Amino acid sequence: MPKGSAELIAARRDEIVEACAELYDNLSFKEITIGAISKKTTFSRPSVYNYFRTKEEIFLALLGREYGEWAKDLMELAENPVSKSEFPSRFAVILGKRRRMLKLVAMNLYDMEAGSRLENLVEFKKVYNSSLQAAEKCFKAHFPGVSEERAQQFIYTLFPFLFGVYPYTEATEKQKRAMDIAGVRYQPYTVEGLVELLIRQLTENCR
Repeated sequence: MPKGSAELIAARRDEIVEACAELYDNLSFKEITIGAISKKTTFSRPSVYNYFRTKEEIFLALLGREYGEWAKDLMELAENPVSKSEFPSRFAVILGKRRRMLKLVAMNLYDMEAGSRLENLVEFKKVYNSSLQAAEKCFKAHFPGVSEERAQQFIYTLFPFLFGVYPYTEATEKQKRAMDIAGVRYQPYTVEGLVELLIRQLTENCR
């Protein structure tokens, strides 16, 4: 166990997670090592292991942080509802702020979960659950007349959809070229544009 108060330990973990986040904005999951993360912190490589046993645990903590921030934004929207017609675009903007979350979910979720201890995975699932609850509360706040079944349909359509948003909206030039050669019809969308399209379809005829 690392030494220090709970606040100090949390601050040190946050520093490590933030270093990982900065690296992930420019490097791939495979390229990032614990050594590279430690160089962006005030800790030595062995010291990082006092807080995280694997690289995957650091990334899982980062994903948990992203889900937590998304949940906060959703709760704020739930507590300050907009018009039903404006809801899809506002929801899309909120999710558009979480590109790092979408990238992690699409590209590295299974690796992170497989390489993390059960207790770390449980902590992540708690935060993930808070985002599920926040998304459902946000939906019900704007459409209070919907049934529980319709609310569940919204959640179980939205969350699997998150796995595909990043790769579809962030295709590389090489991928685009391959699709062009293969004759694949590709309609470019932004994260916000694709999410808004989905939310409008899911909320059609909702009251």
